Amino acid sequence: MTDHRGVRCIRRTSVEQRFQASGRTLEKQRAYGRVRRNHRPRLHANARRKEIEDKLVIRGLRSEVHLLSAILSSMDAVTLTRQLVDIESITGNEAAVGNYLYGELCRLGYQTKKMPVEGDRFNVYATSAEYPHPAVVFSTHMDTVPPFIPSSEDAGRIYGRGSCDAKGIIAAQVAAAERLRQTGIHVGLLFVVGEERDSLGAQVANEYAGNGEGARCRFLVNGEPTENHLALASKGTLRAEVTAAGRMAHSAYPELGESAIDKLIPALARLRAMRLPFDPEIGPCTLNIGLIEGGRAPNVIADYAHADLLYRLVGPSDDLRRQILAAAEDEVQVTFPLELPFVRLRTVEGLPTMIAAFTTDIPKLTNWGEPLLIGPGSIHVAHTEDEYIEKQQLAEAIDLYCKIAKQLSR
Repeated sequence: MTDHRGVRCIRRTSVEQRFQASGRTLEKQRAYGRVRRNHRPRLHANARRKEIEDKLVIRGLRSEVHLLSAILSSMDAVTLTRQLVDIESITGNEAAVGNYLYGELCRLGYQTKKMPVEGDRFNVYATSAEYPHPAVVFSTHMDTVPPFIPSSEDAGRIYGRGSCDAKGIIAAQVAAAERLRQTGIHVGLLFVVGEERDSLGAQVANEYAGNGEGARCRFLVNGEPTENHLALASKGTLRAEVTAAGRMAHSAYPELGESAIDKLIPALARLRAMRLPFDPEIGPCTLNIGLIEGGRAPNVIADYAHADLLYRLVGPSDDLRRQILAAAEDEVQVTFPLELPFVRLRTVEGLPTMIAAFTTDIPKLTNWGEPLLIGPGSIHVAHTEDEYIEKQQLAEAIDLYCKIAKQLSR
């Protein structure tokens, strides 16, 4: 459940308070079971940077100015990550975090738009006012999986729901965009809703770009937890729903009924025994039976049974679909309500690479340029009760996003 008092506090706080040094960030008070906030006035990060830079220049320490700028940007990203985590934004409830980001980006001087998606949900798209059509756009998602977990931190990590998937990535991308803007390189920022469920925000963003209303970028740098490795490819997703119908009867007289569960179980066994595709570079296609439901009561023959399956694709799905239908056989019905295709991705020289076994919004953002996939954090802790992001990786991600944007902008 959202701590609305905390959200109101965030909204009242000025941009000078929001972008602050990590030593003054929110501290989780475990003994009291709540989050406390420090409201002492603080300098705007840029003002603080300018004040210290002036002192360094006077002292003849010009070589330290660049290092100082990088340190301050990293600290700002830690603070911003925690503030974003502390706004509950489980899929379908992204309006509050969207409004917060919209306000922050406007205050930083970006030309910022709310892109309506559904109800009060919207994507956020920001560009430099003087460069409304950037060649490079940084993008990730604002929504999280349940349950809401507020932020906390220790010396090396930031914890909380969305810390690595993907609110820390939002913070790193904003910090990188700010650093790039100071060097005369202008990138766009696209933050979407619904990635964790159906990629609806990405679909709307793609229509927006396809209509020529804003996006003419050549490259889309999408952020997901890859431990700062560039993804060579991202597995696709094929969702299959298997449904069986039967006829109810008293369980003492099973011959008078027809069990839907007895039809579903053998079908699932055959699907589990299927040999799935394998790519020598990408690895295997995998299957997860994520949900099974059906029946009325222990003493009633089941008239209904259903299972949700998820395949991780390593290539086209046409042959796989045919094999699934053949293996399931006629006693059950199989439908395919969702597919996100397997994609190979662009890389940049000099960076470590990986294969993303998960699916992203990239297949739904085809009008936003050639895609790259990279971000801080580990997918292995995303969606867990102990989700976290390493502060060191967060700082490194800012450098990497800047490096990638500079190379792509040549």
